[in-house]
Amino acid sequence: MDDTELLKPSINPNIKAIGIRRVTARNEGTTRSVMTVRDHAVIIDEPSSNTGPTPLEMALSSLLGCEGVIINRCAEAMGFKYSAVDMDAEGEVDQRGSRGVRGVRPYFTWVKINIRVYSNETSERFAKLSKNVEYRCPVMNLFRSADVKVTANWELLPET
Repeated sequence: MDDTELLKPSINPNIKAIGIRRVTARNEGTTRSVMTVRDHAVIIDEPSSNTGPTPLEMALSSLLGCEGVIINRCAEAMGFKYSAVDMDAEGEVDQRGSRGVRGVRPYFTWVKINIRVYSNETSERFAKLSKNVEYRCPVMNLFRSADVKVTANWELLPET
């Protein structure tokens, strides 16, 4: 990406700003785990008992949630006005990997994300927003660093 397209950092780039995230969990001998994140309970399970999303569904949820946060931060930095964002994601995983088959990765091979932004901004400003969001999104970059092929389809839709 051309550096002229990047937004200026919203933090002093010369001073480390380390953040620690903490989650605790309890599993009582089943596929179900209950996590505590600050004051929030999060349940992860498998479809057979279906008391919560699977871990990989939560990973996709984290991707969408992170995109939402970073879209908001970049939009604020740009003065980009929007009324809403609709997103969906899907990913392919070969279940043999998590069941111990050698040579089969136990996580996503690809992820597709669709992002529909409702705004009356220009297509040029929208392109700048999307480039900066993909550059900054921690979860999207975590997926890409794990060699997951991430395809993001951005769509600008008029506000009604």
